[in-house]
Amino acid sequence: MNGRPLAEEYEGYNKAYVELVPDCNIKDYLGKQLDDMTAFLSEIPEELGDYSYAPGKWTLKEVIGHISDNERIMSYRLLVIARGEQQVLPGYDQDPYMATVDYSGNTLGQLIEDFVLARRASLSMIGLLSEEAMLRTGTANGRVSVRALAYILAGHAQHHWNGIVSNYLK
Repeated sequence: MNGRPLAEEYEGYNKAYVELVPDCNIKDYLGKQLDDMTAFLSEIPEELGDYSYAPGKWTLKEVIGHISDNERIMSYRLLVIARGEQQVLPGYDQDPYMATVDYSGNTLGQLIEDFVLARRASLSMIGLLSEEAMLRTGTANGRVSVRALAYILAGHAQHHWNGIVSNYLK
């Protein structure tokens, strides 16, 4: 599907994520982003995995794990809204999720592979959706279209990729 989502297809707090993604064929973009992110993350030395750039900030492993969690949550929302779900979907607060997970026993490679698998599942599902399904809307932390959720997936990953560059690899 080509075309950036319209402002009315998502809540304002997602604008920053949507704006990180060019007007494009979103499936192609998500695939290229997967390849580029995987190559980039694979070059990071393992010893940086447990690094946190400031007290109270996530470790690099936690950031990568969070990207995968978000991928799955947004993909679930994307699927059920594409299928016509009109019930309000549950909210998602990243902080309680992260408070219950310990990635220190995992390698960066394991967490990168987990992201790869999550993104591939998203790509497979998005590739099966019709143009009509991409424009369906539902409620998940406000009204949102399937197309906007695909852009939010890409923008969220890009947001954290930018953060890794600026905060973890200085």
